[in-house]
Amino acid sequence: MAERTLDVITIGRSSVDLYGEQVGGPLEAMQTFAKYVGGCPTNIGVGTVRLGLRSAVITRVGNEPMGRFIRQALADEGVNVSQIGTDPDRLTALVILGIRDNKTFPHIFYRENCADMGLEERHIDAAFIASSKSIVVTGTHFSTPTVEAASRAAIDYARDAGTLVVLDIDYRPSLWGLAEHQAGEERYIANTEVTRLLQSILPDCDLVVGTEEEVHIAGGSTNTREALLKIRESTPAVIVLKRGPGGCIVFTDEIPQDLEQGIQGPGFEIEVFNTLGAGDAFMSGLLRGWLTGESWETACAYANACGAIVVSRHGCAPAIPTWEELTRYLEHGCNTHPLRLDPTLNRIHHATTRTGTWPEVCALAFDHRSQLEDIADRYQAERTRISTFKNLVTRAAINVSQDYARTGVIIDGRYGSEALAEVTGSGIWVARPVEAPGSRPLEFEDGDNVGLALREWPQQQIVKCLVYYHPDDDPALSQQQENKLASLYSACQATGHEWLLEVIPPASMESGGDTVARSMENLYRRGIFPDWWKLPGQDSAAAWQRISDVINRYDPYCRGIVILGLGASESELGDCFRLAAGQPLCKGFAVGRSIFQESAERWFAGDIDDNGVVLQITNNYARLMELWSHR
Repeated sequence: MAERTLDVITIGRSSVDLYGEQVGGPLEAMQTFAKYVGGCPTNIGVGTVRLGLRSAVITRVGNEPMGRFIRQALADEGVNVSQIGTDPDRLTALVILGIRDNKTFPHIFYRENCADMGLEERHIDAAFIASSKSIVVTGTHFSTPTVEAASRAAIDYARDAGTLVVLDIDYRPSLWGLAEHQAGEERYIANTEVTRLLQSILPDCDLVVGTEEEVHIAGGSTNTREALLKIRESTPAVIVLKRGPGGCIVFTDEIPQDLEQGIQGPGFEIEVFNTLGAGDAFMSGLLRGWLTGESWETACAYANACGAIVVSRHGCAPAIPTWEELTRYLEHGCNTHPLRLDPTLNRIHHATTRTGTWPEVCALAFDHRSQLEDIADRYQAERTRISTFKNLVTRAAINVSQDYARTGVIIDGRYGSEALAEVTGSGIWVARPVEAPGSRPLEFEDGDNVGLALREWPQQQIVKCLVYYHPDDDPALSQQQENKLASLYSACQATGHEWLLEVIPPASMESGGDTVARSMENLYRRGIFPDWWKLPGQDSAAAWQRISDVINRYDPYCRGIVILGLGASESELGDCFRLAAGQPLCKGFAVGRSIFQESAERWFAGDIDDNGVVLQITNNYARLMELWSHR
């Protein structure tokens, strides 16, 4: 096969999945919902990219926030979205889902005249199809004449270009109008017209994948072997029969008398939490093996492991493993039951599904609360003016962001809520503090239930936590603070937020060149793995090397280090930056008072106006950017 720019193109359904977060009751009892991308082809697009394939999705979404969410979520994953059209008249499809028990997963499809069903033959680009090794067509997109024509056009273009054709039968009776809306989880209703249509597709396929129920509808019989024989009459394609916890069987040629004589793909023993999305994860793993030339045994191992991981988790696309996670599971298994609680797999999953790349981050940190309260009180100003000042600092940060891609901000929610709303989602790196200012032992500003507090934060906001920690602290104090940090780590894992951990040794305790490195090692040994570290400048290259060595030893997925300022002068910061220049993990700085302190004093005193504040802070911040650039 000639070199192609894509490995797989999936075609068809795209939706927003609203997943009930309460487990153990009927769908009508759900109170809160998590929002994910969904739809079989869309899930496979995400899954195959996570497993290292070059993937694209052909679908349509509405011209509204849900459609933009799907497009952005896929782009963030690395899926090619160039063929996702925007329908000006239809809304993006929605699905509401829940988990009642390990066998019951109620869901309702909101797909009346939805955008993806507006896909037409004219939306299929022959050259784009020819750019891929394979396409995946799915059953639902043969359920009306319009989407059938689009899917058949894609198949015709694929045959002409030598592109492989994969059929995921993906039979949902309700989406063919054969079941009531409330029967969304129904997987099989016999229908001769659906069988006839599916059998008309089979001759053009190279790979056909389905559960036993899906094989039954394609073969027109509830006897699995008879259905497989009927499918084989229509196509020489490889047939993969999915059997849930029993794994799968591959039939590359004749259907044997005993189906167990097919190529066996054993399943994995796992606790079932949620079967929704497992088939899409299975297909992702299968395609990873098949399209990279692995044996069927290996491809099935990838497929079954991906399915096993997903049935243990909440959600469809978000639960699909990455290649690093999959290989870890295949090599080492899972030592925690249920699997969704395995700390190692969860850490790898979180780290390898983070979005955005940040080769450098140079942040203006103005999450200060008590310091600005002191300034306001000193000049007898209302504390409400702190919010106004923070809005001015935000304007300065936005000014600098026009010239520097690595711009970031750290803003608190107490006085900076307007500023946070302005920059969140703007492309600027944004972090937000969770600690109570000056607390030692550590306390959280919104109380001990930090996970509940984080549920209210947009996911783009990185959780920043400052802890005054020393490796020689009293053991009881160390344990108390480490417990707090462990609870925060768990909360960030649960909500999907990245975490910036700022560690400062208390000024009252003696510190040396290894103090920060020893502190970090203690926390790693406690099972605490922040995405970012915010650390004081070190007084030697050797001290920075010790810090880097600790990170490299414990966490290859760490985003990196940003250096804090502690009110240092520009000259002192320049020296600090130069000492850190040889360390690849030092990604930038997060400096505050060195940039805004003088402006704050003058503004609260009435010696400078709003525009003067913005100009002065813009210049100070830009100069520090240049110091970092020329370190």
